[in-house]
Amino acid sequence: MEHKKTYNAKELKTPHGDLIIEGPISSETLSQLEFHEDLVAFRPAVQQHKALIGIADLPEGRIIIARHKQMIVGYVTYLYPDPLERWSEGKMDNLIELGAIEVIPKFRGCQVGKNLLIVSMMDDAMEDYITITTEYYWHWDLKGTGLNVWEYRKVMEKMMNAGGLEWFATDDPEISSHPANCLMVKIGKRVDNESIQRFDQLRFMNRFMY
Repeated sequence: MEHKKTYNAKELKTPHGDLIIEGPISSETLSQLEFHEDLVAFRPAVQQHKALIGIADLPEGRIIIARHKQMIVGYVTYLYPDPLERWSEGKMDNLIELGAIEVIPKFRGCQVGKNLLIVSMMDDAMEDYITITTEYYWHWDLKGTGLNVWEYRKVMEKMMNAGGLEWFATDDPEISSHPANCLMVKIGKRVDNESIQRFDQLRFMNRFMY
């Protein structure tokens, strides 16, 4: 499958200054921009910046950023699912995962996450993919936001809906381990029926196990 990437951008006005939401961004551009020290949800900021540069170089890798002048203050990543996850077992070249989304505390509540997803989906090539995201409550910043699990889940769901992702059922053990965890999916307009069936088999792998 050919991995086309078409750059899109939009401006977002916030009380803390205007942001540019743009992408997919090349590794070269990413390495020239500053990376905010508060982007530490997954690993220390310096390491996360390096990780994003690596993802941008992958054929299917997509990084959409929120930028305040020359400073990255938020991002979302898309890439093939982790080889250790069940979603990679179908070896589908048209299944990609929204792997991480993060916005610094200062710009939370300014609809940055929602706009990162909107810009992501402006690229027509996304209609060739099944896009998934797995949401686990233990990754959520409940302390920093002051929200409980269900309030946070509602916020996440609303944000994902902005990118066209909807809740899908699955028997994946990690997702099933807590009722707040969920699988969210967007099936692109040009995805064929065979791919959808293969994806359904990945969603329910334990159905015939007794």
